[in-house]
Amino acid sequence: MHRITSREHPVVKQFVKLQKSAQLRKKCGATILDGVHLIHSCLFTSGTPVVPNCLVVSESGQNNKEIKSLLEVCIYHKKTQVFLVIDSLFQRISPVKTPTGILAQITIPEPEEPPISTNRDSIFCVLLEAIQDPGNLGTILRSAAAANVTDIYLSKDCADAWSPKTLRAGMGAHFLLRIHTDCNLVEIVRHFRGQILATSPRAPKSLYQSDLTKPTAFIFGNEGAGLSNEILRAANEIISIPMPGKTESLNAATAVTICLFEKVRQDIY
Repeated sequence: MHRITSREHPVVKQFVKLQKSAQLRKKCGATILDGVHLIHSCLFTSGTPVVPNCLVVSESGQNNKEIKSLLEVCIYHKKTQVFLVIDSLFQRISPVKTPTGILAQITIPEPEEPPISTNRDSIFCVLLEAIQDPGNLGTILRSAAAANVTDIYLSKDCADAWSPKTLRAGMGAHFLLRIHTDCNLVEIVRHFRGQILATSPRAPKSLYQSDLTKPTAFIFGNEGAGLSNEILRAANEIISIPMPGKTESLNAATAVTICLFEKVRQDIY
């Protein structure tokens, strides 16, 4: 295990830059995971483990039982460089105020399945247009994974799915989903073999009037502006979530969760 004491070390610089720059993450095809839970998820949640390229551990964190266990797993795979960092420097590297003592650099997983036009297993999908808040996006991914969604399609102007904030909000959901970024959503809609339901607060048809037991793709839009006219025209139906109260709209992640679990309810019961 190599010990790092200087903020000028190339590994330290790379970790800091990857956390701050979506452009660099995209260029390198890599991102940073913070904490035991996310690193455990990448190693054990999906069918094929996502083994970190690099681990950075704080001096105090190296004595943590969970961190020791993760180190053993990564060493077994023989793909991971491990660096020990003094606590004061780790505090500077970590994206959170109370670091857990371990950070990982991983290669961003590419969806293994073919595009939706040839993927017969894509029977429950979510399309997201211009979702801007990374916390909202991470929460949406978490709800989608819990509802057993297979694929997530993000438009080019969505927040970065693999940013540290999105990853923290997702709580490991990234490794349970096939996440497709920079998508032409209209093209995805044209090739989906099932119903396409767009959401709008002004739609006359309610979510609860819809038959969701068939292959379904939901489309959700920007937190403020909603869906574009182009994507609304491409949908089979436009539905709304009934709101008897006086609020104007729901939080985007809340609206997604309601729709997804109404489908879960209909599928099960």
